[in-house]
Amino acid sequence: MNANRKISSHACDEFNRAQLLRDAAATAGSGLPHIEPGMPMPAGTGLSRRQFLLRSGAFMLTVYGAMHLDPMRMGEAIAEAAAGPPDPVLVSVYLDGGADSLSILAPVEDPIYRQLRPTLALPSDIGTPFADDPRLRWNPVADSLRTLHEEGKLAVAPSIGYENPDQSHFTSRHYWEVGDLNPRLQTGWLGRYLDVVGNPDNPLQGLSLDYSLSPSLAPAHTAVAAISQPSSYRFGHNNVWGGVDDAMVNSLEQLGSANKNSRDKGLRTAAKASEQAMQLRRQLLPFATDEDNRPPALTSPVEYPTEGGDFPERMQAIAAMLAIGLPLRCVTVRASGGYDTHDDQKDDFERNIKAASDTLLAFQRDLEARGLANRVLVEVWTEFGRRVKENGSAGTDHGAAGMAMLMGTRVQRQLLGEWTGVSNLDRDGNMRPSLDYRALHGAILDQWMGFDSARVLPKVRSFTSPSILN
Repeated sequence: MNANRKISSHACDEFNRAQLLRDAAATAGSGLPHIEPGMPMPAGTGLSRRQFLLRSGAFMLTVYGAMHLDPMRMGEAIAEAAAGPPDPVLVSVYLDGGADSLSILAPVEDPIYRQLRPTLALPSDIGTPFADDPRLRWNPVADSLRTLHEEGKLAVAPSIGYENPDQSHFTSRHYWEVGDLNPRLQTGWLGRYLDVVGNPDNPLQGLSLDYSLSPSLAPAHTAVAAISQPSSYRFGHNNVWGGVDDAMVNSLEQLGSANKNSRDKGLRTAAKASEQAMQLRRQLLPFATDEDNRPPALTSPVEYPTEGGDFPERMQAIAAMLAIGLPLRCVTVRASGGYDTHDDQKDDFERNIKAASDTLLAFQRDLEARGLANRVLVEVWTEFGRRVKENGSAGTDHGAAGMAMLMGTRVQRQLLGEWTGVSNLDRDGNMRPSLDYRALHGAILDQWMGFDSARVLPKVRSFTSPSILN
């Protein structure tokens, strides 16, 4: 056997099937593969979608919902929202596949942990003690998370989940995304929030940085959008380019300025639309490519990791979009790498969690350098934790309670719930939850968004939500 061969962990068949189902479900009209009995349809299944090249802009948006959205009105709504007071922003980061929380914060001195994980247990002399619970130590590969925590910018929920856990990727993820234990619910918890407070013509208010819509954002009637890479689009108008394009844009701006105080209502309306379109175009210029389609000059005041696939670039793009004033409210993104580590867990997990941790720290530093940090809260979540006992393939199987984190300068550093330990496991050998994920959703809506979470989260008042802000 080649000792230098890279060994990768393998996801279970259910996880691969679930991802295929979700990818198909996000494409309206493409049809769905067969869904096995008992599997919930992903939120947003069948939601209408259309593609728009933003007028006077560069983004090719796939817009979901809002069947009667007028492209001109969309540009105006985005510009109007950008001109208003800035909203608090939630960035939802998903660790895909069920991340092993005991490999981020480990009870290295617990003999039960060492007995149940003879090969995966972290050495007892490794890592830095976790200040909120000295029974746990940080895995050194997550040192960026430790830095954020020690700066008071990270709150950790070490045992989060729900009662009577399903242990299915598909179902557990669905429950997190819709904010309820209802397999038939077809709107996401953030989509329902935007249905109430959002503008039906502004799809940037709910933005999924992915090739398809995040089910968390699936609305009933408002507009939300997906865009895979903000840096991959170029400015221009159909069949117009170069100096002619520049002259046309300049003429439109001059016509708008000349008629904004006209006595003619029609001219004033046209002037306003032109002015808003030009404002939006100027905001989007940092994302424009040149005529040779070279990459745009998307710069950041901080350096992002080079590892981690598309995740660092997408997080950098979020900071850049906020910096130029785009009216984002809820943004979803998946961290690169899979966390369904049934075999050969150690190397893949540590590489992935290091890339994710380093990217989160870079994003926080980016927001701070741009003066945006007080506006942004980041939620990091995964559908469940892993089984405490390792399996016979140097991996871990599906568990129950896992970990979630909140990151931001306004976060109150604390334990969200408590760590329930490895000596009081459920009948399947899994960690028990001390905090229901719906309580965390409710705290985000109530305290960060300033919105009554009970309007969109069924049964949320049956849980005690933690205090999450300073």
